[in-house]
Amino acid sequence: MTIKMSRAWLGMLASVLLCAVLPGSLCAQAASSAKDTPPPAAAAATAPKSADTTGAAGKPHDDSFIIGVDDVLAVNVWKEPDVSRSVPVRSDGKISLPLVGEVQASGQTPKQLEVEIARKLQNYISEPDVTVIVTEIKSQKFNILGQVAKPGTYRLTSPITVLDAIALAGGFRDFAKRKSIYVLRQNADGTQTRLPFNYKDVVQGKHLEQNVQLVAHDTIVVP
Repeated sequence: MTIKMSRAWLGMLASVLLCAVLPGSLCAQAASSAKDTPPPAAAAATAPKSADTTGAAGKPHDDSFIIGVDDVLAVNVWKEPDVSRSVPVRSDGKISLPLVGEVQASGQTPKQLEVEIARKLQNYISEPDVTVIVTEIKSQKFNILGQVAKPGTYRLTSPITVLDAIALAGGFRDFAKRKSIYVLRQNADGTQTRLPFNYKDVVQGKHLEQNVQLVAHDTIVVP
């Protein structure tokens, strides 16, 4: 109460001082302005709230990523919960959604798939806003075969080199030909490229360019 009264007296004192130095009309205006101006807290409370502009903005996915079989996608259509859902990419590379039907997902980026789904929804929804996020990456895999302790198929969950892959597979067996290892890499036209890897050179710091970072569907062969 004391604080409130002090502020009130200060306001009155300021008005008196203004009236002492200003002409009558200006004094009245100053007093009226001081009376009508709300304190900062009240001004903040009465200020209109800004409109929510977030909407479906902010699509946290990598547009360079290529969707593959077994990946799990979160498809969200803004303000359409009956259409939005999480779907796996089937072995034929397609997904199924209400109103949309079947859509080819494998081989497309999330952005390309968004455009395709939105195009098919235009017959049912005005200006559909579609977001596609890859929630589980299961298509990114590589193989390692031959004279290693644990040959098989492994997921590419993070950047990995040939040396990393050999370590992941438990290292070499006794009769592995460590100078004759190679990586089979699939090209876009369906052909394969053979990349040599001499383990003994690489671990000695030679020909380090052979220790390539693996990409999806690479196959490491250890004779």
